[in-house]
Amino acid sequence: MKKLFFALLLISQFYSSQTISQKLDGATRNLLSSAPAYAANLSFYVADEQGNFVYEYNGNQGLSTASTQKIFTAAAALETLGKGFQYKTTVRYSGTLSGNILDGDLFLTSTGDPTLGSWRYDGYKPENFKQKLLKSLNDKGIRKITGNLIIDDSYFDFQTVPGGWPWNDLGNYYGAGVWGVNWRENQFDMQMVNGDLKKTNIDLPNVKWVNEVRTGGSSDQSLIFTAPYSDVAYINGKLPAKSITVSGATPNPPLTLGAEISDWLKISDIQMAGKVTSVSEQKIAGEKTSTIPKNNVLVEYNSPTLDKIIFWFMRKSVNLYGETLIKTLAKEKKGEGSFDAGISFLKDFWKGKGIHPTMINFADGSGLSPQNYVSARAEVQALIYSKKQSWFPEFYDGFPTQGNGMKMKSGTMKDTKSFAGYHTGRDGKKYVFAIILNNYQCGNISDALYQVLNSLK
Repeated sequence: MKKLFFALLLISQFYSSQTISQKLDGATRNLLSSAPAYAANLSFYVADEQGNFVYEYNGNQGLSTASTQKIFTAAAALETLGKGFQYKTTVRYSGTLSGNILDGDLFLTSTGDPTLGSWRYDGYKPENFKQKLLKSLNDKGIRKITGNLIIDDSYFDFQTVPGGWPWNDLGNYYGAGVWGVNWRENQFDMQMVNGDLKKTNIDLPNVKWVNEVRTGGSSDQSLIFTAPYSDVAYINGKLPAKSITVSGATPNPPLTLGAEISDWLKISDIQMAGKVTSVSEQKIAGEKTSTIPKNNVLVEYNSPTLDKIIFWFMRKSVNLYGETLIKTLAKEKKGEGSFDAGISFLKDFWKGKGIHPTMINFADGSGLSPQNYVSARAEVQALIYSKKQSWFPEFYDGFPTQGNGMKMKSGTMKDTKSFAGYHTGRDGKKYVFAIILNNYQCGNISDALYQVLNSLK
């Protein structure tokens, strides 16, 4: 009797598994037979939580992932750096203190904190950093600085954006680059009224605007073009004929922070005789770069812990965080804060976890580059590995709930959509999945993928 019971149980489980596979296959073929998918490419892979195969369609095929690429960066960072890892920003001075006069320069250095001045974290907003800096100067009695304010942005290399990022993306807030000193997530907001630029929320030193925006429509269809270190900015496209805020990528965050600190000093009646500059600006001018003092520390300012950074990285898909993490991994593990070294480390990391290297052709850490080619199977393997780690709760917490009610990371670019995540079906079975669709045109791409993934419910 017991043998018969277990035999029937196995048959039942097998039948149930086949039913899910059949549902997934039918939904997948319906998607690919639709008109918008006429020339589309799909990579789809589903496993159970132990990694046992459930279903695939071109599961090994590498496609442009968009932001589901972030699962690889987030997991590698949590394991390599640790969830308690913090970035550090330090303010020092050179020269001598005599009475209330600092006869020397003021220096700000950082290990690349992408959250410095961010609005996302309680206790870490621009005002918090401002108060700590001014208090340190007041505690020393400093009322006059004879030298310069020098922002040392040399912790990472000079290249601020990964190769291959589209020019159309670079000037928009989601295309912000990575400096050794970042500020306000390297993003600025501009108030546009009936197509005219009225003001920006922060100073963009030396930047001149060319505005060719047209008015019309009901949504923001504008594009901002700013290049790293450039003093020319351009906005075009179409905006509604009303007041609207448009966000762009700060072309020189170290100088923007320096200008803001200079304003803080003036408001606090602290005189500074010199100018605001950065190590990068010194390089551009062909000048000898400043030697940063090792002592004379005024401020040590730590970032939120990595687990909190990863939450926002995944929940709001902050590309700046991904590229900063890539450079941080490179600096910490290879002693070289470059994109190339970071991407090399990321590939080796996941190759070491058993993922075939041809399925993880990474180009950046955030997924913005269309040169990323990653397979759905590789994403599932990364998700299964992550689920077994002690840091998984912090990793999983960042996954958003999407429009079909499933908790999963999404990725979006032109004619591209991807989802990757975990789901427990009504029968209690737990699935791990990734689906990537490229060159799907005209139709509602999210709803099209929801119809496939809803087969897991």
